[in-house]
Amino acid sequence: MKETDARVDAFRAAVGELRAAVAEVLVGQIEVVDDVLICLFAGGHALLEGAPGLGKTLLVRTLAEAMELRFSRIQFTPDLMPGDIVGTNIVVTDERGRKRFELAKGPIFGQLVLADEINRATPKTQSALLEAMGETSVTIAGTIHRLDEPFFVLATENPIEMEGTYPLPEAQLDRFLFKILVPQPDEETLIQILERTTGTHTVRVPKVIGGERLLEMRGLVREVHVASPLMTYVARLVKRSDPSDPDAAPSAKRLLRYGAGVRGGQALILAAKVRALMDGRAHVSFGDIERVSHPALRHRLIPSFEAEADGIDTDAILRRLLEETPKAADRVEALAG
Repeated sequence: MKETDARVDAFRAAVGELRAAVAEVLVGQIEVVDDVLICLFAGGHALLEGAPGLGKTLLVRTLAEAMELRFSRIQFTPDLMPGDIVGTNIVVTDERGRKRFELAKGPIFGQLVLADEINRATPKTQSALLEAMGETSVTIAGTIHRLDEPFFVLATENPIEMEGTYPLPEAQLDRFLFKILVPQPDEETLIQILERTTGTHTVRVPKVIGGERLLEMRGLVREVHVASPLMTYVARLVKRSDPSDPDAAPSAKRLLRYGAGVRGGQALILAAKVRALMDGRAHVSFGDIERVSHPALRHRLIPSFEAEADGIDTDAILRRLLEETPKAADRVEALAG
C-alpha cells in the first residue's frame, strides 16, 4: 500500500513539474494542457481544434522538450501525399558502386509527432496516419516498420467551417483519445501573451521526464482501480448513446445518428484513471468520468440531421446524455465524493 501511495505521489509530482514547464512558455490554457497530458499518460492521441495563433503548436514543442522526446512536425497542405508522411524506399549506391534500396524515413518516425492543420490535407493523405496511430507501425512497399515508443500524435485543425478544410473521416476521428477545443484567451491572458511574445522574454524549457519514465507512468495508469458500479455506468452511457439500441436515451434517439462505440468507453476509463492519478488517487471516482466525458466522446457522436438543423452540437447532446443516464448503483454517489 505504501509503495502504491509513493508511486501515485511521484506521478502527481511529475505532472506538476510538466505543468510548470509548459506554463513558463504558454500563457493560460490550463485545461487544454491537462487534457493533452491525460492523452500522453493514457497512451492515446489528441486532436486540438481552434483558430490559428492560440498556441497549439507551441504547446506540442514545449512538451517535446520537457519530456525529452524526438519531435517531428508534419505541415498538412492540400498537395501533401501519403509518402511524404511515412517515407519511401529510394535507390542508393554503396562504395562499391552497387545499387540497393534504402528507406528514407518520413516525419512519422518521430516520437511526439505534430500533425499541423490536419484538416487541410485530403482524406487520402489524412488516412496515412491511421496505421501509425492504431498499430504504432507503418507499412512501406509491403514491409512493416515499427515506430519507437512512446509514440504520440497530436493533431491540430482549424474549425470545420473555415475555408479550405476537409472534415476528418469518422474512422480517423475515432483513433483520437480526445478532441480538445482550444478557446480564445480572455483579456487578461491576452495582455500577458502580447507582453511575452513582443518583448525580449526567452525561456529554456527544463527537462522533466524521459521516454522510459513516461512508459512507466503509463503502466501505473493501467493499475488504477475502477469500481464495478463505475464500469457499469460507463458501459451504460456508451450503450445509451447508440440511437439504434432499445435502451437508448431519449436525446440519442432524437439527436444522434451514431453513438460513442467501444473505443469511446475505453477512452472514458483510461482518461478517468489518469485524472484520478493527477489528483493523487489510485481509484476512479464518478467526478473523474464526468470531467473527461466531453473531450473523450464529443468527436465520436454523429449528430442527426435534426440536431444539425437546430444548431445543437455534440457537447450539448452529451450534457443531455449524462443527465438521462442513470447511475449504476447508489454506491456510485459515494465513490464520486
